[in-house]
Amino acid sequence: MTPARARAAFAALGLAVSLSLPLAPAVAVAEEAPPEPSGYRLEDYRAPTPATLAGAKVLDTDAAAEIWRAGGAAFIDVLPRPPRPTGLPVGTVWRDPPHASIPGAVWLPNVGFGALNPDTEAYFRAGLEAASRGDVNAPLVIFCQRQCWMSWNAAKRALENGYRNVAWFPEGTDGWSQADLPLTPATPRP
Repeated sequence: MTPARARAAFAALGLAVSLSLPLAPAVAVAEEAPPEPSGYRLEDYRAPTPATLAGAKVLDTDAAAEIWRAGGAAFIDVLPRPPRPTGLPVGTVWRDPPHASIPGAVWLPNVGFGALNPDTEAYFRAGLEAASRGDVNAPLVIFCQRQCWMSWNAAKRALENGYRNVAWFPEGTDGWSQADLPLTPATPRP
């Protein structure tokens, strides 16, 4: 799909290419959502998230699936990668737990923490650059799991890095799986 067709598919779903358009949340909130903070969430990442993210479109599962089916955006999974447990005996083989993600998504683990070291920040920028093919107007859908601030932080960070067509999918792989949509084994982007 050409970038112009991808933007058209994104726009057809009401996803703004310009931040000058009003952006209303598309997700029904089961419990009262916390207010949107001005900065990043720095702790307690698995907790209720806001219903909004200033400058981004908020997608429900149906909207995310429609964009995915149309091939209209780069999907970015930001689920953290579990660290190797400390204290394992020398020579112990450590295998990362398997992670299933939305087919075609780019997995950029550990980029949703509130504070990133310079290497992780550079990894995130490089991952977005590759996924968007260098186009800051390319549609991006950023997700993790339900009630996970990692995706909120990462979507906010993408906006602050100059990306103009960011959508946040707060239901993530949990909502995707509940809708009986396919998941596939994911490998982190090197």
